[in-house]
Amino acid sequence: MAVPAERDEPAQPVIRPAPHRWIWYAFGGSLPQRHWGWVLHDTTTPTWWVRHIARMLVQLAVPIILIMVLLPAPWGLRAACAGGGLALALFYSVAYMPESTENRVVKAGYPVGTATAHRERAGLRRQQKESERKRTAAAQRAARYRERQGH
Repeated sequence: MAVPAERDEPAQPVIRPAPHRWIWYAFGGSLPQRHWGWVLHDTTTPTWWVRHIARMLVQLAVPIILIMVLLPAPWGLRAACAGGGLALALFYSVAYMPESTENRVVKAGYPVGTATAHRERAGLRRQQKESERKRTAAAQRAARYRERQGH
């Protein structure tokens, strides 16, 4: 997947959708343009993978409830079917997580690769901050060591 070149994209306001719109979004629907900034935030924030799993659980709530209520079998078998379906859905959802979130961003009007590029840039910034923090701490330790040695 091609990652778009880094450019200054106009920052759209992050307007959280109403609960009924979020449920529609969780089931794969697109949101109005005023929420597109939130879609990008939702798919690029450090907790994007937790949000993806939450959306997957919302999608599975309906079939799991139907299995538990309508399946003519003992409760243990119903729970086993629901648990097996949940495990399989979780496996596939996690396996295709980047593609699924990228599809949500494309539905919101962004070019393909935007979410991945944002997450990669954010990860690079976090690594740079952590490296700087470690360099500063190492320099402070070295200075304390030199003071103790009388240099």
